[in-house]
Amino acid sequence: MRDPNSETSNFGNSFNAEDRRTITEPQTDWRVWQDGAVATQFVKERRGAILGGATQLEVMLELLPPRPPNLAPTWVLDLGCGDGVLLETILRHWTGANGVALDGSPTMLELALERLSIFHPSAVSFISEDINLPKWKDALPVLQFDAIVSGFCIHHLEDERKKALYAEIYDLLAPGGVFINIEHVASVTPHGEELFSRAYVRNIVRRKIERGEEGIFEDELTHFVNRLDASANRLTSVETQLQWLCTLGYTDVDCYWKHYELAVFAGYKKN
Repeated sequence: MRDPNSETSNFGNSFNAEDRRTITEPQTDWRVWQDGAVATQFVKERRGAILGGATQLEVMLELLPPRPPNLAPTWVLDLGCGDGVLLETILRHWTGANGVALDGSPTMLELALERLSIFHPSAVSFISEDINLPKWKDALPVLQFDAIVSGFCIHHLEDERKKALYAEIYDLLAPGGVFINIEHVASVTPHGEELFSRAYVRNIVRRKIERGEEGIFEDELTHFVNRLDASANRLTSVETQLQWLCTLGYTDVDCYWKHYELAVFAGYKKN
């Protein structure tokens, strides 16, 4: 009988970055996330297994600027909101703030609507838009935000579009506002990529066992590296993206947390 937590040496030695490129599905783009099964599987199986997920949210809250003075309206935009966990966290912290949840996946927006139903209906706007297209801004209810956040979304864009989006975000920030990106970034070496995959899969296996389900490490790792949505990734190093933000005029740009291929980086707009 196999130990569900074992990592056999044969499998470990056979897995590397070249294998991952060979065995994954053909290259695709972010629209794979419009598949309801892909979106639901991520939320139910992988979202809770993200390395350092709770710490990422804590860091995000620490990076928020002070609320606007004199009870002025506070607006938060969540780009690629997924199931709405980032926006929920901020709206609980900034009581009475207004939120915008934007995503291109109908399933994700439905999950976000369910999660965010705890807030007054007028407090949150839900928008279906593709951030690959600059016209996404036309659907926004306001054009100035105190915080713009994104979680595991922008890495699906090609680099030129990433840079253009960061400029669009900067234009939408209020003076003193912050852009916080909780993101999947590129490893510098294949070794780092492998370490990330193994650590993530160990969390997936652990969660399955806690639920009384079977969790075999080798099987879960094979499934993880062959998952359809992996082919939509366009990973870029955090260092490169920090440089882009600096060039665009963001201040206090830094990577404020990182663990393997997961990072929290941010920049502010000058007052």
